[in-house]
Amino acid sequence: MSAAARRSLAGTTILQLVPALHDDPAGRGALDIARAVLQAGARAIVAGGSGPLAAELRGLGGEWLSMCSDTFNPLRIKLNARRLAALIANERIDIVHAHSAGAAWSALAAIDRMPVFLVTSFPDRLPPNVWPLTPFQGSLARGDRVIASSAYVSRAMIARHDIAPERIGVIPRAVDAATFDPEAVNAERIAALRREWTIAPGTRVVLTLGRIAPEDGQESVIDAARLLADDGARDVAFVFAGDADRSARHAEHLRRRTEAHGIGTQCRIAAACDDLPAALALADVVVVPALEPPPTGILAAQAQAMGRPVVVSDIGALPEAVLCPPRMVADVRTGWLVSPGSAIELARAIGATLALDVTAYRALSARARQFAEFAFSPQRVAEAICGVYTSLLARDA
Repeated sequence: MSAAARRSLAGTTILQLVPALHDDPAGRGALDIARAVLQAGARAIVAGGSGPLAAELRGLGGEWLSMCSDTFNPLRIKLNARRLAALIANERIDIVHAHSAGAAWSALAAIDRMPVFLVTSFPDRLPPNVWPLTPFQGSLARGDRVIASSAYVSRAMIARHDIAPERIGVIPRAVDAATFDPEAVNAERIAALRREWTIAPGTRVVLTLGRIAPEDGQESVIDAARLLADDGARDVAFVFAGDADRSARHAEHLRRRTEAHGIGTQCRIAAACDDLPAALALADVVVVPALEPPPTGILAAQAQAMGRPVVVSDIGALPEAVLCPPRMVADVRTGWLVSPGSAIELARAIGATLALDVTAYRALSARARQFAEFAFSPQRVAEAICGVYTSLLARDA
């Protein structure tokens, strides 16, 4: 029976081509897919650069092949294509899933005139639309099915590469709901961060994470903090935790701005936090005030997995990572959308969250956790990708 005639993954062989199996979201995502493939009764092979998750893959029952697949070197692509063609024929591979443009280019050359399906995944950050990158990046648009991590990326890639909408699917990046779980963070971890950031017990915390950089919008949060302080909100600490090494001048600018506003004692500009779940557990509100589209809405998803309300800019993929009007009714709200750079809207949204009574806050927190578990859990994301595989196998049945 041909690959196209099958209606399930059982008995099939799925090959993923990855840059490497590092212990990062991309590596974990490939591992989650392999686990779901194996649970469906299929064979899972992953090829790419070396990484610490290769041993974990083998422990699950998957197979690992070393291959420099993430390359645009013409000679390497030619060698990879030959190797992939032999591998596909010898191992009777049904679907190749390329996670990078270089891998997709090699796979396209390998499967020419072979009864094999190709699935591709777009990167989270939109690649520049410039020569000579565009033809290579365009290889990702030539899969039988194409996966984008957000509707924002999907729309941009459809416009750029003239992809038929029915060939592209939106599947978000996964969040480890076991790591980002309020019940998994003990009180000592939270207390340690309170001490590190010199936050008194009982003080509410508004947390902004990520790079300290102009395009990440921390300045608008400081301006919102001034508006809230002028309105009487003085028992609130605003913490900006992120890598400032690349923009020390901007970090100093932010410090001077807090002093000029008279809120220097309320604001903490700290280094990047090594214990992200504890930082989110400490927060009462998590703000993602981006002025430019971030690669994904993963930070907002992680915050909601920790049961924290979020306030995010209405830009890029961020609106897709939160439930709120106008997309959803207010009764299922998990956060707020604000115009990028609007201190007034930020102040209103943060103030509305802090003004919730205990019952309303707990209900919102529970909704945020449930939404994250449903939309971003590794199992759900991997199963959605397996659904893409199955749809291909059943397409011509």
